[in-house]
Amino acid sequence: MAYQVGYIIGSLSSESINRTLSNALISVAPDDLEFTEIPIGDLPLYNRDLDSDFPAEATALKEAIAASQAVLFITPEYNRSIPGALKNAIDWASRPYGENAFDHVPAGVIGASPGGIGTAVAQQDLRSILSFCNARQMTAPEAYIQFDPHAYDEDGTVTDDELRKILTDFMQEFRDHVERVLTVLPRT
Repeated sequence: MAYQVGYIIGSLSSESINRTLSNALISVAPDDLEFTEIPIGDLPLYNRDLDSDFPAEATALKEAIAASQAVLFITPEYNRSIPGALKNAIDWASRPYGENAFDHVPAGVIGASPGGIGTAVAQQDLRSILSFCNARQMTAPEAYIQFDPHAYDEDGTVTDDELRKILTDFMQEFRDHVERVLTVLPRT
């Protein structure tokens, strides 16, 4: 049985180092995880006035999350927090009240930055938001990746053995987390 994992990249940049990280994570993931990117770049800014008439982009976001058995967030850190586009996507997906798409969804959080703390503060902010959204988060291992462009090939393959082990272990634990959560809280 394969698990369907939707992944959200917090950066909108086509050259995002977190896009590179997402490719690396997928390349080392267990074979029974199947990945689909959940795009967030075309969402309008969240406005409660639209809760009764959701825009098509927000409906597509909620449908993509519903079609996923788990969600993996791969985020940069902007100004010691998550990017505005990612927060906007979470706001759309968790609305209107009572129709939160993240309720009981197995979730993982990881990110990369050039800096030494490797998105630690952004990840803590994101974990707080996901807790409020009632997502079932993988709490360990945490992975704050200091991005080194020499550690990846152009296709995202990890060339650094130590980093490959960290990412492989992270993805194996994520897979196990998904299985544990779905055993107790199956998604329809």
